[in-house]
Amino acid sequence: MESLRVCFNAVLPIFLLLALGYTARCTGVIRRETVPAINKVIFRFFMSVTMFYNIYQSDLSELIRPKILLFGTAGVLVTYGLAVGWVFLTEPSREKRGVKIQGIYRSNFLLLGLPLVQSLAQGQDLGAVMVLLAVEIPLENLLAVITLVAFRGERLHPEQVIVRIIKNPMVIGAAAGVAALVLSVRLPAVLETTVRQMAGVSSPLMLFLLGAFFRFDGLKRYKKDLGEVCLIRLVIVPALVLPAAYLLGIRGAAFAGMIGLFGAPTAVASFAMVQELGGDDELAGDIVIAESALCVVTIFLWSWLFCELGAF
Repeated sequence: MESLRVCFNAVLPIFLLLALGYTARCTGVIRRETVPAINKVIFRFFMSVTMFYNIYQSDLSELIRPKILLFGTAGVLVTYGLAVGWVFLTEPSREKRGVKIQGIYRSNFLLLGLPLVQSLAQGQDLGAVMVLLAVEIPLENLLAVITLVAFRGERLHPEQVIVRIIKNPMVIGAAAGVAALVLSVRLPAVLETTVRQMAGVSSPLMLFLLGAFFRFDGLKRYKKDLGEVCLIRLVIVPALVLPAAYLLGIRGAAFAGMIGLFGAPTAVASFAMVQELGGDDELAGDIVIAESALCVVTIFLWSWLFCELGAF
C-alpha cells in the first residue's frame, strides 16, 4: 500500500496539470495556437535554467555515473534500431515510416519524465538524471533529424546537425551547471533565489501547456497505427529496458530516470519536427496525443511494479 501511495502521489499531479490545461483550452482561457510559442519561451529560458539549477545543487561525486549514461544511451539506440526494423517490415508508406519510428523511440523525458522523477525520488540527488537528460535529448533529436531527412530523400549536412545540438538551450544549461559545480562557483543569494523559482515553475507550466495542446478529434483515422505505436512505446519498450536496468543494479533516482526516459510517451517536439522536415504531420500529432493520454495509466503501473521491487 505504501508503494501504491507513492506512485499515486507521483502520477496524479501530472494528470491533474494535463487536465487543467485541457480544461483551460476548452473554456477559452488559452488558445491551442498560442501553445507552441509559449513552449518555445519556456524551453529556451526556463528549462535551460532548470537544467543548470539541478546540476548546480548536486553532489559532484554523484554527477557523472558512467553506468547510467551508458545504459541510457544503449537503451535509446537499441530502441531506435528495433523501431526502424519493425517499421520497415510493417509500414509501406514513406510518409508514415519516419513518424512511426519517432513515435516508438523518442521520449517526452522533458515534460513528463522529469516531473515523474522529481516525485518518485523526492529528496534524492537528481544531478545524474539531469546529465542523462542533457545527453539523451540531443541524441534523440539527432536520430529524428537523420530519420526524417532520409525518408524525405534529401542529403543530410552533418555541420548543421552539430550546430543545432550545440545551440540547444538544455545542453547550454547543463554545461553551465557542470562548469559551476566543478569550479565551485556559487551564485549570489538573490540570483540563486531567482534561478530556483524559475526551475520550480518550468515543469508544471509545460505540463499545463501540453494539456492545452490536446485534441482528440481525428484519432479514428489512424486507429491501427496508433494502437501499434502506443503498444510498442508504452508497454513493450519499458518491458524490455526496465527489467534490464533493475538487474544491472540501477536504483533510486537513477531508476526513476529510466522510467522517465523509457516509459514516457513520445516527445511533443516530434510533431513540430515532422512539420518542419516532412512526413505525415497529422499522424505525428495524433501519436503525441494518444500516448500522452494512455501514459498516465502505464507510467503508474510501471512505477508501482518497480516500487514494490524496491527500485526507488
